[in-house]
Amino acid sequence: MTDLPKAYTPRDVEGAIYERWLAADVFAPDGAGSTADPELPPFTITQPPPNVTGSLHLGHAQRTTVEDLMTRHARMRGHAALFLPGLDHASIAAQFVLDAILAKEGESRQSLGRERYLERMVAFSESTRPVMLAQQRRVGASADWGRLRYTMDEGSAKSVRVAFARLYRDGLAYRTEALVNWCPGCQTSISDLEVVPTPETGTLWLVRYHLVDEASGELDPERSVVVATTRPETILGDTAVAVHPDDERYRELVGRRARIPFVDRDVPIIADEVVDRAFGTGAVKITPAHDQDDHETGKRHGLPAPTILADDATMANTGTEFDGLDRYEARRRIVAALTDRGDVVEERVHEMIVGRCQRSDDVLEPRLKTQWFIRTEPLAARALGATRSRRTAILPERFEKTWEHWLTNIRDWNVSRQLWWGHRIPAWYCPVGHVTVTADPAGPMACEVCARPAGELQQDPDIFDTWFSSGLWPFSTLGWPDETPDYARYYPTSVMETGYDIIFFWVARMMMLGLHLTGTAPFHTVYLSGLIRDPEGKKMSKTKGNVVDPLGVIDETGADALRFALIHGSAAGQDQRFGTAKLENARNFANKLWNATRFVAGARPASIAADTERRLPDTRHLGPAERWILSRASATVATVDAAMADYAFGEVTRVLYDAIWNEFCDWGVELAKVRLADGSLPDDVHEATWWALVEALDTYLRLLHPVMPFVTEALWAAIPHRASDPGLLIVARWPAAVERDIEIERQVSALIGLVGDLRNARTTAKIPAGDWLETRVHVPPDLGATFEALRPALERMARARPLHRELTPEALDATRAPGDLTVVAGAGDIEATIRPAAIDEGASALERARLERELSEAEGWLAAARERLANESFMGKAPPAVVDGARAREAELADQVERLRDRLAG
Repeated sequence: MTDLPKAYTPRDVEGAIYERWLAADVFAPDGAGSTADPELPPFTITQPPPNVTGSLHLGHAQRTTVEDLMTRHARMRGHAALFLPGLDHASIAAQFVLDAILAKEGESRQSLGRERYLERMVAFSESTRPVMLAQQRRVGASADWGRLRYTMDEGSAKSVRVAFARLYRDGLAYRTEALVNWCPGCQTSISDLEVVPTPETGTLWLVRYHLVDEASGELDPERSVVVATTRPETILGDTAVAVHPDDERYRELVGRRARIPFVDRDVPIIADEVVDRAFGTGAVKITPAHDQDDHETGKRHGLPAPTILADDATMANTGTEFDGLDRYEARRRIVAALTDRGDVVEERVHEMIVGRCQRSDDVLEPRLKTQWFIRTEPLAARALGATRSRRTAILPERFEKTWEHWLTNIRDWNVSRQLWWGHRIPAWYCPVGHVTVTADPAGPMACEVCARPAGELQQDPDIFDTWFSSGLWPFSTLGWPDETPDYARYYPTSVMETGYDIIFFWVARMMMLGLHLTGTAPFHTVYLSGLIRDPEGKKMSKTKGNVVDPLGVIDETGADALRFALIHGSAAGQDQRFGTAKLENARNFANKLWNATRFVAGARPASIAADTERRLPDTRHLGPAERWILSRASATVATVDAAMADYAFGEVTRVLYDAIWNEFCDWGVELAKVRLADGSLPDDVHEATWWALVEALDTYLRLLHPVMPFVTEALWAAIPHRASDPGLLIVARWPAAVERDIEIERQVSALIGLVGDLRNARTTAKIPAGDWLETRVHVPPDLGATFEALRPALERMARARPLHRELTPEALDATRAPGDLTVVAGAGDIEATIRPAAIDEGASALERARLERELSEAEGWLAAARERLANESFMGKAPPAVVDGARAREAELADQVERLRDRLAG
């Protein structure tokens, strides 16, 4: 056992304990310090890899805590628990950061060139990599750092090549020209999931297009059609005007041609049901290369699709004065020119949804690009099959409806990105356009179609969407596609914990790719965490100034307080509020446990040697308080086990907080103090009392360890261990629930409730807490023996001296005097009086108000009890024992109401 300092200072404890864990090699499931049972199945969590260029935020800390909590719990239950850490190269996010750094240096991606840029990126990511890893260690992550993986390491690169080649061979990867979401700022396409729909107030312009005289080919001065548009700059790419086929206003115009201004392109007026007759004028311009709906309309009608925007969103290829202008400047000038011509009929304020880039916040442009796509429908069908059959469960279950909707309406996945940092697509093209895909890192020897040699082939310059490599994470990290020992032992994994906001970005991709490539769902449970918000429920952001730095929190309150605060009150899929009040409560909890452990360690009877191995208390010498302590500890084990099985981690912390603070520290330790201090009792009694405290404390430290690992490890070292215990709590066995003593729990809890009610009555009457006052108590006969056994403790805790026990309610009534305070406790069958030394009129009024509140509550309970007994359905269907219990409860409440009324009447 080690001595504990008087005060708990986390910074003096946490770093040293983490180093002890590392030195003991307890994080690895097959490490030298592992105590795993080889007969049990392994437990595996692959960490959602944080960005290598990032820094720890509260979301990281919360998710790391949840993942570590599950891992530590599984490890203590004897499973070979693998918490596999990793880092994500973060492709577009990393480029966004590095490009900003380069801009300050007067450089750019283009000025460096691809090779030098990638060298710079590697150096940059290697410089930031240790930062994130060190920060996760400070949170207490018990990850197997020897198995650390990176989405750009050679193992990941191989898995990406093999996965794509297999998808290509299976007909699930294809290359085609399609309309994609293009970010002018990031200069790349992005997936639908990376589009942020943003409500904005814009303008709807009604623009006149002049019709063409069919005979002369000149403009018809008498005829025109007015179209509605929110993007006038795309007029230059129009190849049709569309109306609804049932719109009588335009029926005669269908088949005629209109002239597009500035480019003088004559385009047909077509009928298509896609047109909303209520939008604008009911006539819309069709720009197939720059709008998703227009693109589909163009394909149905065989329309040309000229591209009029360059990658940087400047106008291009129009042959007009607007070429080279930024899209918004072009819009301004086009509207001005149309106004000068008299062709702007009207401008209206228009509420609309604009797609913005999740990363750069640029307004996206639909662009026609030749890209690689993954055919998702057959992959999604298998993922749906896994969740529908419950082979994989999603927690909370309400997200399964969202999952179903998204996967049944999924579109093919564009995996091409026009970036440099990431896994390059392993596709090569020969001069005539044949495609060769290979998993060979050296590339193909020749075109697989026409056999042109490798020297004539060009690799696709694009890289994969970062979510493609991340989608392989649960199995690529374990060695796939090779049949490694880790892959055989730890795949499929157990739980995937992540934020609900990336269920489709990531979870769906892992499920689809895992099932197709390995034949097995990559995990049996998906645990979705919520977002961390400020105390008012607002999203945290630097602009609002409400961001909390987790490392600053750890410096101030310790990692355990942060972990507890992040878990306490949480539930799967629910956002939670986080603030200083939660942190203070968590820190106080750690201090409370520290002080209680210091007392227990320091209260060791002199008859027990300091180096004595822990043993079970001798039940022959246990009093009701010690039996209550042990039984409540066992009850807590069972409740925590049930909560852990349900992934109800917030419930775990609630149960442990109540059990440790409210029961063990506030009552159990205080009851035991009286017995340990009683010099008249023999050593056997003192020893049994102390060993009962040690037994319960050991149980609570084990139960709390997954949530608060540092303080529990430090405290566990200060109490005796069994010979079979390991040297560290992190690999000690999880406690097992033993048979409870329900009757002693009832009896002691009733007397504890009495003490609480006596204290409340004294407080209401403004009696100083330290005053000793004569107190008389009546308890039912079945509590008599326990009352007498606990009399010394009850006296001390209630400041009741002398403490008289009256055998009947009538005997208690006979001793009442004016000014006595009355307390009715338990189920109405415990009553007490307190005789104040003096009581003022104000305190008397407060005492009467207290009795009136108690009477009101008791009358409400009595009415409910009688309503239940009057319910024919209950009386006819409930078991006889339940009915008897209800009748007994009604009688108790009736007696309590009568006594309270008598007290108020007197």
